[in-house]
Amino acid sequence: MPGAKLLLVVSPYYRGVADMMQRGAEKAAAQAEVTLDRIFVPGAFEIPAAIAHAAKANVYDGFVALGCVVRGETSHYDYVCGESARALMDLATIDGLAIGYGILTVENLEQAEVRAEPARGDKGGEATKAALSMIAIKRRFAGAVK
Repeated sequence: MPGAKLLLVVSPYYRGVADMMQRGAEKAAAQAEVTLDRIFVPGAFEIPAAIAHAAKANVYDGFVALGCVVRGETSHYDYVCGESARALMDLATIDGLAIGYGILTVENLEQAEVRAEPARGDKGGEATKAALSMIAIKRRFAGAVK
């Protein structure tokens, strides 16, 4: 998808995990010859709102949501995971945005590190590739709508 422009929306709440995911995203973007911009938000819960605001500028072909939520002792984990996923799905299905989902939902930081490390799980790279795939699908059907 050479020439596409992606926005990484990153929650650096777990800095090391976020850094690894960004490295994977950068590698995937470079291989696909796409432009990659980034913004940072406080947590995973804020990622969908940031994407919604950025989409209004109409300068990006797609978005990559990168973050990590680690289960704690309260139900906060369930709300953050469920609501951020639901909001991103709404942006994709209702608003038609091309989004790569890279919000890790894990039991502990060790699980997150395995999934985030570009040489192992590479979820940042996978989310970037997913966004590019959705851009291609969007473009394919853009002229077919009647």
